[in-house]
Amino acid sequence: MTATTSAPTPTSTATSPAAEPVAGLPADFRWGVATSSYQIEGAVDEDGRTPSIWDTFCRVPGAVAGGENGDTACDHYHRMPQDVELIASLGVDTYRFSLAWPRIQPGGRGKGNPRGIAFYDRLVDELLDRGITPWVTLYHWDLPQELEDAGGWPERDTAYRFADYAEIAHDALGDRVRHWTTLNEPWCSAVLGYDQGVHAPGRRDFGDSMRAVHHLLLGHGLAARRLRAAGNPPEELGITLNLGTATPASDSEADRAAARRADGMGTRLYLDPLVHGRYPHDVVEDLAARGVTLPVEDGDLKAISTPLDVLGVNFYSGHVFSGTAEDGSTTGEDGLPVTRVVPQGRPRTAMDWEIVPERLTELLVRLQEDYGLPTVITENGAAFDDEPPADGAVHDADRTAYLADHIRAVAAARSAGADVRGYFAWSLMDNFEWAYGYAKRFGLVHVDYGTQRRTVKDSGLWYRDTIRLTRRAAGRAGGGQATGDQAAAG
Repeated sequence: MTATTSAPTPTSTATSPAAEPVAGLPADFRWGVATSSYQIEGAVDEDGRTPSIWDTFCRVPGAVAGGENGDTACDHYHRMPQDVELIASLGVDTYRFSLAWPRIQPGGRGKGNPRGIAFYDRLVDELLDRGITPWVTLYHWDLPQELEDAGGWPERDTAYRFADYAEIAHDALGDRVRHWTTLNEPWCSAVLGYDQGVHAPGRRDFGDSMRAVHHLLLGHGLAARRLRAAGNPPEELGITLNLGTATPASDSEADRAAARRADGMGTRLYLDPLVHGRYPHDVVEDLAARGVTLPVEDGDLKAISTPLDVLGVNFYSGHVFSGTAEDGSTTGEDGLPVTRVVPQGRPRTAMDWEIVPERLTELLVRLQEDYGLPTVITENGAAFDDEPPADGAVHDADRTAYLADHIRAVAAARSAGADVRGYFAWSLMDNFEWAYGYAKRFGLVHVDYGTQRRTVKDSGLWYRDTIRLTRRAAGRAGGGQATGDQAAAG
């Protein structure tokens, strides 16, 4: 993977599906694309970076499809200027990316690493030079391996180490970066990593996973306090959660209880302490019945509920739940009540996730009613089995339709009163998709992993044109032009 190519600039929409303005989205609505460090950067042992839990996990036989890893990924570390050119060509005003903790602070302790920080210095400056707002995520799952060796997120000390790292990163970039997200999808870190074992670090202990939930949230709160107290405090400080909907399959008591449990473990376990400063009583009781107590100490919930400016929402699907197994039983082999996902009979992505855009509207309205925070869609997108580029084009009408339906769902939520302020497509480009290796492609841009050539897909062209048309229509409706970031990038 050594060939270097310039980022292609879309110049024609001849092969792009028709784009239309999306009614109901204002001129100052944010449009972006998103990535994460381990999925695109590569260069895992350059300039002082030390291993993360994903570097280690990828070496476990059978852990990742095809035995693949992020050693090179999209080689973004070496191709960053071209990739920023590519981002600019899509007409977005915001780029959400994550910092690699073991690149910023090797080993997870001590001083910052000037060589690693320098990469993000250059990235931020390149973005700003292009009129693109950098939106930084501090943690997108790449915990330094040394901290996992010391116990990882189930240990309280990791929360304090995270706050130290956050302060180092903010000291380096906070003079230019004004939009900060602490954690990406703590549910995935805790449950997939420490309970189900399908993500790094690959552990399987339910009690550890619930302790990880609390310490992830505590780390968020401690880091948020540090950033609030720093010079150049963030204009927007938030956390990103992966959220869906939990609808009972019927009005039966068993189905309603199953939906309550799913909603409690997937949504309220995180948002109730973040916003209301308390864990939900029913979830605490359910955990106690399993012999698990959250390791809450005095002052923890006050820290966790440090005020947020924005809630990042990653949405991919919504679910219907039954409390009865297919054989009619209500208790599983583990002795726990059945919480079964019921198929809704809808088309599915290559990840086998049902496509239900109306659930996004439902979710955003619920979040507004129950938690009252401004929201930004920090990830939404779909993997499909794209054909390789032919004649310089990738025709991915299914992805374009997915994006169109979900952007309209966001507009519908705004019309219903939800304060949704932006939409970031996942992902900028095809990349390392965790335990799936390189088998699943989410990108608006196709990546040939053998040559590292980038090709904008039809969905990327459609997204660019939709942004432009929507901004133009919103500017006319408001009697003026888009301003600030939007005008600069458009």
